[in-house]
Amino acid sequence: MRRAQGLAGVLALVVLWWLLAVTVFAGGGAVPTPWAVLASMGDDGWAFYGPNLTATVSAAAQGFLWGNGPAIGVALLVLLVPRLEAVATQLAVISYCVPLLAIGPIVLVVFGGEATVVFLAAISVFFTTLIGALLGLRSADRAGLDLVTVYGGGRLARLRYVQIISALPSTFAGLKISAPSALLGAIIGEYLGSNDQGLGVSLMISQQQFQVPRTWGLALVAGLVAGLGYAAVALVARVVTPWSRGEAQ
Repeated sequence: MRRAQGLAGVLALVVLWWLLAVTVFAGGGAVPTPWAVLASMGDDGWAFYGPNLTATVSAAAQGFLWGNGPAIGVALLVLLVPRLEAVATQLAVISYCVPLLAIGPIVLVVFGGEATVVFLAAISVFFTTLIGALLGLRSADRAGLDLVTVYGGGRLARLRYVQIISALPSTFAGLKISAPSALLGAIIGEYLGSNDQGLGVSLMISQQQFQVPRTWGLALVAGLVAGLGYAAVALVARVVTPWSRGEAQ
């Protein structure tokens, strides 16, 4: 039922898009019809989308790993050394609040090339994963922690047997948001001109050349890839943490 409702919502959006394209925005040419976008995508083909998509997804995947790995590591470190929490959370908030377009040119000058794309993708995911991991680690069942302590377990034992398992659902919730965020950070990095190939570079060129259907096609592809990234992490979460949905392990 839920899938049918989702499909109906997508069809309704496509119909609304088509109606607006042929009525309200018919004169300006800024909103092409869905058919015009699909025709443009068919003309460009995989020869155009393949290399650009591969470059962006590769940089986003690297940023996903480089951003989420330290975020989870910092969360574990904060739990073991509580005095570091204030510094860690302040750094996370700063990384979240600083606009990527503001720091992008600075990062481009310092690192240059693909490293800029990876860096912006990584900084886009650090905050959400860190907060999710911290909340999950702190939500551990008190009875389980007391049981480990009674059997002689210390801080590391409580972390290993109780807190990490308890943190998995919340951490995966952050990772699901991180997947599309990493793609957005990579596209912004490419949009700044730090790479010669990718969805962001192609978007910039198509806008400059007033290739409206191609611009919309690239935007649709980017949105589809972001959705697939979210769905992939959600699928892993369903397999790894079945208890979070009330299912038996």
